[in-house]
Amino acid sequence: MANPTPDAPDSMFRYKEGLGVWEHRGKVALAGIGHAPTARRWDEKVESSIGALTIIAAQKALDDAGISRDDVDGLVVLPTGTGDLWAPRPIPEDFAKAYIPTPGRPEDGLTETSAEWVVNNMGFKNIKAAFHTQRCMSNSICITGQMIGDGLANTVLAVRILNNLAGRYHHVSGYQGGQNAETTAAGSAQWTNPYGWGAAGVQDAYTFGQYCRKYGSNHDRMAPYVVNQHRNGLMFPEGYYYQHRPDVLTVEDYLAGRWISKPLSIYDCDLPIQTAICYLFTTAERAKNMKQPPVYMLNHASDSLRPRSSAHTLDEVEATTDSLARKLYSGSGLTPSEVDVYNPYDGFTLFTQYYLEAMNWHGVKRGEAHDFYAGDIRVEGPHPFSSSGGNSGNGRTRCWMHTDSFQQLRGQAGQRQVKIKDGRPETAISGGPTPGGGDWMVWSNKPD
Repeated sequence: MANPTPDAPDSMFRYKEGLGVWEHRGKVALAGIGHAPTARRWDEKVESSIGALTIIAAQKALDDAGISRDDVDGLVVLPTGTGDLWAPRPIPEDFAKAYIPTPGRPEDGLTETSAEWVVNNMGFKNIKAAFHTQRCMSNSICITGQMIGDGLANTVLAVRILNNLAGRYHHVSGYQGGQNAETTAAGSAQWTNPYGWGAAGVQDAYTFGQYCRKYGSNHDRMAPYVVNQHRNGLMFPEGYYYQHRPDVLTVEDYLAGRWISKPLSIYDCDLPIQTAICYLFTTAERAKNMKQPPVYMLNHASDSLRPRSSAHTLDEVEATTDSLARKLYSGSGLTPSEVDVYNPYDGFTLFTQYYLEAMNWHGVKRGEAHDFYAGDIRVEGPHPFSSSGGNSGNGRTRCWMHTDSFQQLRGQAGQRQVKIKDGRPETAISGGPTPGGGDWMVWSNKPD
C-alpha cells in the first residue's frame, strides 16, 4: 500500500429517506469478532501500545472466523483513537524497534493506527480495497457492508482503536484537542469549554433539559437505566468494568453522582479506556463456510443534521431520529415489533431515549422512555433493553452495542443472553454515536 489510504466517500452511506430496501440486504455477513484486553490508560509498554492491541484484536477476529491473513482483501480503519497525540516527546525506542514504521507518520501504531500500518505489521498480502473513516466503528461497518456488496472486496477487516494516554483528556493539540488544557477560551469555545468537553458540556445537557420540561420528567428517572447498563457490563467479559472494576452501581450511587454539566452527572458519561476492536465481514456465501454462525446485515442508514444554532434543539433531535428510524425500517423490511435486540449508543446516557422512542422499540413512544426504564429492562425480563451495557457499562469504544448484537444472534452472549419465546433472538438493531451524526445497522441470523 504505497499510496495513502483515502477516506470513504459520502456515496457509501445511506443518508436519504425513500431509498427503499437496501440492494445488498442479506448479502453481507459478520464472520469474526476480536477484542483486545482493556486498560484505563496506556502504561507506555510496547506490548500494550495501540498497535500491539490492534494486532491482537485483528488476529482474534480472524481466528473467530477460522480464516488466515491471506484471506483478507479489504480494510476499513479509523486511524485516530479518542485520546491524545504523543508529541512533543520522542517515540520510545522499544516501540520503534518492535514494528515496521510508516513513513511520515512517526506516531502510527502508537497513538493512531493507519491502514498502511495494519497491512505492514499484520503482513496482509492481498488487500485490494481500503478506506479510512473519521467517526467510529458504526461508520466503518457502513463502509464495510457497502464495499462487500458493491464487489470492491470479499473479506474485509474493520478496525477501531481507542488510546488513552496519561494526563488530561485531549490535553495535546490533535484530535478534537488542545483547548482543554488552556486557561482561557476564545470564539465559540467560550460558550462550551468552561463547562466541559463540547458535547457533554452543552449539547446533551441542554437538549435533555428541554426533554424533561416537555414531558414532565427529571434526571433521577434515568437511574434504573444507567444502573442496568452497569449490571449488563458486569456480564460482558470483554468489557473494562468486568476486567478491572467489578463493582455494582446502585441507584443511590447514581443519584449522588457529581454534576459534570447539570443535568448531566459523572455516571452519565462513559469512561475513556485503552483497547482495540476488530470485526471481520464477508459475503453471505463465504460466511456459510466459516467457523461461526453468520450474522447478516439487512440494512445500514446514516443520520446527518446541521442545527440552526450552536446546539441541537429537542425538536431537531426528535425529527432527525424519527427520520433515521424510517430509513432503518424501510431499508431492512422490518417493523419495530420484529426487532428482538435493541442496542443504541450511550456515550452520554442522556440522549439514549431519543433513539429508543424514535425506533418505537417495544411500543415506546415520545416522552415514554423514562416510564419504560422504570419497568423490567433486565436481559432476563420482558424488555431486555441495551443488553450490551453500552459504553457506560463497559468503557468508551462505541462498539459494545455491535458486539453484543452479534453475540446475541449467534447465541453466544453468556449471562447476557436474551431469550425470545424460549429461543435465541433472530434480529437486532445497533448503532451510534450521537443524534444528528450517527450510523446504524439492522442484523439478522437469517439472510432473508
